[in-house]
Amino acid sequence: MAEQAKFLSGNLFRHITVMSFTASLGLMAVFAVDFVDMIFISMLGKDELAAAVGYAAAILFFTTSFNIGVAIAAGALVARALGAGNAAQAQARASHALLAGGLACAGFVVLIWLSLETLVSLVGASGRPHDLAVHYLQIIVPSLPFLLIGMAGGAILRAHGDARRAMMATIAGGLVNAVLDPILIFGLDLELTGAALASVAARIAMAYFALAPIFRHHGGLRWPRPLAFLRDLPPIAAIALPAILTQLATPVGQAYVTRAMAEFGEEAVAGMAIVGRMTPLAFATIFALSGAIGPIVGQNFGAGQLPRVRQTLRDSLIFTGLFVVAMALLLFLLRDHVIALFNATGDAQTLIYLFCGPLALMFFFNGALFVANACFNNLGRPFYSTWLNWGRHTVGTIPFVWVGAQLWGAPGALVGQALGGLIFGLLAVWLALRLIDQTETTPVVATPGLFQRQARQVVLFFNRR
Repeated sequence: MAEQAKFLSGNLFRHITVMSFTASLGLMAVFAVDFVDMIFISMLGKDELAAAVGYAAAILFFTTSFNIGVAIAAGALVARALGAGNAAQAQARASHALLAGGLACAGFVVLIWLSLETLVSLVGASGRPHDLAVHYLQIIVPSLPFLLIGMAGGAILRAHGDARRAMMATIAGGLVNAVLDPILIFGLDLELTGAALASVAARIAMAYFALAPIFRHHGGLRWPRPLAFLRDLPPIAAIALPAILTQLATPVGQAYVTRAMAEFGEEAVAGMAIVGRMTPLAFATIFALSGAIGPIVGQNFGAGQLPRVRQTLRDSLIFTGLFVVAMALLLFLLRDHVIALFNATGDAQTLIYLFCGPLALMFFFNGALFVANACFNNLGRPFYSTWLNWGRHTVGTIPFVWVGAQLWGAPGALVGQALGGLIFGLLAVWLALRLIDQTETTPVVATPGLFQRQARQVVLFFNRR
């Protein structure tokens, strides 16, 4: 019996709200632990530790972005198959996406681990903070495949409309981290090493709790067959490769901002690290929005319901605006408490005041870009996301951050980064609306790329054999 695609009917704003909040609760569990990590590190009273976490965060953002790309592909393909009423294809593509992502991730881990010294230097670290950041990353990076399983598994659950169990997987990981952090950091006096080990344990827990519901409630996964796997590689790669490239743009831009902050000393880097931990915690719902609305767009696109796709985009932007205004007001009211919590002074204090003021409102445009990217990925134009994200984090970041830093120092770097986001957020929404209009008259068909053509040739070869 075919599984019912639940997003083809019902109130779209309600679907968006439920999917976003349930997804964000899971993300907040993870981000809250990262936030607590920063509090614990700050309590140790060692600026070099806080700076090391800031440098390491830029590299971890880079590695996590790889997994996000695979998760986007898995979720989009499963949602589209379910929308078309093909549950068997959804199961097969979930299995093949996890296998392809796992194989690629293993090679990625080796490459990153061998390059840690160089990568940490590239983001501006030197001396003791450099060595601490490398040590921290050497522990966490090998656990990347577990994070991939957790994230891709959660995306598959959301594609089935099972937002609650996807949320519980990330909450489980967050709880493991929350319990182990104080024990390892303070109880065993492991400091930065303890924080890293707690994160590894959390990733393993997240992977287990993401996979288990797929087997218990959604038919499980198929043991991959070579020919079927090769046949599914082209559609997986058609979304995963541009999605990975899209996600990699963000850490590149963030690494440049980190390097710009390094020019103003450890205090500025520590302040940026605090803001970097606060941002995903405060705006977890907006970060979750892209993955949350992806299944809604995918199912309706698969069913040919383009008016509901357009309404999903509009309702998502309304949801984003309402949430950002409410959160910006809350941050403004709590700004003094945040500064006291971290004992922030100098540039660190200034950056927190800035973030908890006008810059929080500017996050609407980041949210607009996330929403548009979800539309591109699920409407067969994932490279639109790639070009927009790279544009936002290169020409929309580097010149703005450089000019801002020259005019107003460390705070100016953050202001410049926000201004670039405004331009590309508006551009992304315009392009998404235009794509939906075009899709209603001319169905979108992804053009096969070089990788896809080669994969198909391999399949044909084995079929002839």
